[in-house]
Amino acid sequence: QVQLVESGGGLVQPGGSLRLSCAASSSIFRIYDMGWYRQPPGKQRELVATITTGANTNYADSVKGRFTISRDNAKNTVYLQMNSLKPEDTAVYYCHAYRGPISSWGQGTQVTVSS
Repeated sequence: QVQLVESGGGLVQPGGSLRLSCAASSSIFRIYDMGWYRQPPGKQRELVATITTGANTNYADSVKGRFTISRDNAKNTVYLQMNSLKPEDTAVYYCHAYRGPISSWGQGTQVTVSS
């Protein structure tokens, strides 16, 4: 099972940017598809973006054109670049690794967008 540790969250003003990082413990990180999810206050966890082992990406409609997911297999890390942040992006953001029946989650990092 791969261990995941997110970082990079914080407080940012509307229109600002943040970059989240998710470091994986496994040296075979490259075989996992990866995703970012978020859970806004009082709501269910929702998909933000995914990236496959072949670097194909998919985004929720609400973040298309503002967020970019990427991965660096040499560093066992997946990133989420978030630009033009809005108050409705406020949530706990979780990293997810999956391959077949294997599924691992990070502990989450808080992102708060507020003036």
